[in-house]
Amino acid sequence: MWHQLLKEIQQGNSKALARTISLVENEFENYFDLLQLLPVSSAKIIGITGPPGAGKSTLTDALIGEMIAQHKKVGVLCVDPSSPFNLGALLGDRIRMSEWYNHPNVFIRSLATRGSLGGLHPKILEIADLMKAANFDFIIIETVGVGQSEVEIAGLADATVVVVVPEAGDEVQTMKAGLMEIADIFVVNKADRPDADSFVKNLRTILTPAHKTGIPVIKTIASRKEGVHELFEKITDQLKITATTDRKYFLMAERAYQLIEQYRMKDISKEELRKEIESKQNLNLYQFIQQYFN
Repeated sequence: MWHQLLKEIQQGNSKALARTISLVENEFENYFDLLQLLPVSSAKIIGITGPPGAGKSTLTDALIGEMIAQHKKVGVLCVDPSSPFNLGALLGDRIRMSEWYNHPNVFIRSLATRGSLGGLHPKILEIADLMKAANFDFIIIETVGVGQSEVEIAGLADATVVVVVPEAGDEVQTMKAGLMEIADIFVVNKADRPDADSFVKNLRTILTPAHKTGIPVIKTIASRKEGVHELFEKITDQLKITATTDRKYFLMAERAYQLIEQYRMKDISKEELRKEIESKQNLNLYQFIQQYFN
């Protein structure tokens, strides 16, 4: 089964890819066997992150257009907030990117965070590796935009684009260090708004002392496709940097740790723990948890 699915994915079968993502997402029996079959891929991942309302989806839509114009094959994972009732994606980026919905060289999948605090899907690492097997030229991952915990995206992405708007103003002065550190490129979107130029100047001033080489700051008006070509050129330049940094090793080790933790804890239910604790009298918590150490 898994060998056949993987073969279909590698041949560009989008239905097989969509089905397999669902199987991994829902932890179908023995799905880990498939993950171990995945070949090492050179496909590049572009992370798009930033605060809500910055225009990440519109910018992603414009980037897809730029890539398609250059005859590239693009896979997109849009991570949306979860419904509190069924943990499904609330926003549905496939609707917002309807222009590309049926395009043969574009695959778009909305994922819910399912309560994950990092702004990503709990199975995002596995799903991204599945996407890599589908022979896309570029894979774009757009996060929810929930704050500093978004540093997770830097552990996945070969190039991380942080999108902000001119209204961020003084907030940049107190911008959380995590967001500053993960950015390979800053985008000031909606740059037709008042004070955009002074905001960009401010941002460049803040970035320069911390980063001697300087992080590019690109102005865009994604709704009009303005500045998107320049942004794509900067992303392409970033992707050419083959040296793996210490940060990348550290963040990937963090992801490995989370995966190991996730798989080791999969048979332990908080609800079952609660029932077992409730049934005991005068419980010594440390004696109780000792049974799980072996």
